[in-house]
Amino acid sequence: MYFAALLARTEDGWEASDTELDDVESLADLVELAREGSVDDDMVLVFIEQEDAWFGVVRVEELEDPRIYVSDAAAAARSSYGEILTDELLGSDDDVEADLEALDLDGTEDGESEPGDPDDLADEESGAAVALVPAQGGPAVAGPAGDRLILADLGLSEKELLALDSDALSTIAEALGAAEILEAVR
Repeated sequence: MYFAALLARTEDGWEASDTELDDVESLADLVELAREGSVDDDMVLVFIEQEDAWFGVVRVEELEDPRIYVSDAAAAARSSYGEILTDELLGSDDDVEADLEALDLDGTEDGESEPGDPDDLADEESGAAVALVPAQGGPAVAGPAGDRLILADLGLSEKELLALDSDALSTIAEALGAAEILEAVR
């Protein structure tokens, strides 16, 4: 079960509205939905939560790139709406496959030894095993991912954000002074 809400900043404070994510298939769709909920192009926070498994916050401001934070990247990556956020943060499996396909891994490039040479598997100086690791993507690790300072200027420090677990969105809304407004749409 998901809960999703938009929290739009206005001159008079915060305005909250619950939202359906049925038509959201990408981060661009989510950002468009947030911008539609904006009042006078002010900031909009998109809250997404899946039954205490993970939560995400997307911050959309005017024409800036969205800022994203996810409390547990591995849990979010296994859910349809969370995958939208983690793909943006960590790269999608398609990105990793394309990166690996672009590499020539047959071991016969100029300056490389023939396959099966024991030196291929060890670092020359330390003798430690060397592994190919994609620059981005791959399986998401458990734990937070994204912009940990996403709410720092709004009154919720990085340390406080990282300490959140159950009922995180209510705690965030309370720090923003919008707890009652968010609860009204829950």
